[in-house]
Amino acid sequence: MTGILSQYMMRTILASTALVLVVLLALAGLFEFIAELDDTQGNYQTPQAILYTALRLPNLAFEMLPVAALIGSLLGLGALAGNSEIIVMRSAGLSVRELAVMVGISGGVLLVLTGLLGEFIGPPLDFYARNMRVEARYEQDDDRLGNETWVKDGSVYLHLQRVNPEFEFGSLYMYRFDGDRLASISVAENAGIDQDDKWILENLRETQFQRDGVQVQESRRSIESFEVNAELLGSSLAKPLSLSAREMLTYIDYLERNDLDATKYQTEFWYRVARTSTVLVMPVLALAFVFGSLRTGGAGSRLMLGVVIGLAYYLASETLANSGQVFNLNPVLVTWLPSVTLMVVTAIALSRIR
Repeated sequence: MTGILSQYMMRTILASTALVLVVLLALAGLFEFIAELDDTQGNYQTPQAILYTALRLPNLAFEMLPVAALIGSLLGLGALAGNSEIIVMRSAGLSVRELAVMVGISGGVLLVLTGLLGEFIGPPLDFYARNMRVEARYEQDDDRLGNETWVKDGSVYLHLQRVNPEFEFGSLYMYRFDGDRLASISVAENAGIDQDDKWILENLRETQFQRDGVQVQESRRSIESFEVNAELLGSSLAKPLSLSAREMLTYIDYLERNDLDATKYQTEFWYRVARTSTVLVMPVLALAFVFGSLRTGGAGSRLMLGVVIGLAYYLASETLANSGQVFNLNPVLVTWLPSVTLMVVTAIALSRIR
């Protein structure tokens, strides 16, 4: 009997959450598309803007799933409570803890879905969408196609003037240091990374600063090996939203080993973990609100409550995450605080149910 009830509640919660998510994605996608219409240029026109918006939807779904799970659970469980079905379950001998476990199973399913979206589906599609947009905008202007960046590999600093999606560069400037002393400056007219992650430098001119003078060396083709491979270089160019958790951890490790600031990526990583974990809590939190006065309320009151709590959680999470970077606060603390607060509120609310 418990298994049948669990499946019934799961279907109710998942169906309501899916409906809410579709509505939220429709609104977010519309706003995203309208914003893109203001930036059309070159070959990036309305069809490409539609494709860009569609490719961004999985990442938007990942961001909205905690709020969608809360609103959907409130609507689904509220409908069960309004029809006295939850009261019948309590009368049949189910405790609040057993109901919370049954509802938590639905949260577990949503947690897995959120993890898949945030790790394997959303980031690569987001990365592809952004590259597609840049290529379409500047396809006829090679000088603007690509990104400029600085990377560090131990005592070597590399300045890449233009990096395209195939990891072919324009001019490359390389600065080697010996402790605090500048040892050499090198300039390559063209550079790139091959399939073996070797750096190919063409028409390289190196100026070496020695104790007794300056020496200049030139070579038509030079092969260098750096810790910075194509994957790390791509991570340095991509926005944190376009990186999976695994890629962020790899890039954070690279930044820390080279004594570079990794706060932005640490904050995004822990924010993503906390937001994903919150999906598990939302249905249980909704269960705590379907008892009492909310049981007799309509769908409008439940929807309003879900929107208020969801917006409060979203605004608190965004504000704390951004403030943490500005004031150099602990990324784990600022990103987990809203989620932990929700967990405490959920535990207190459930404990007050008789």
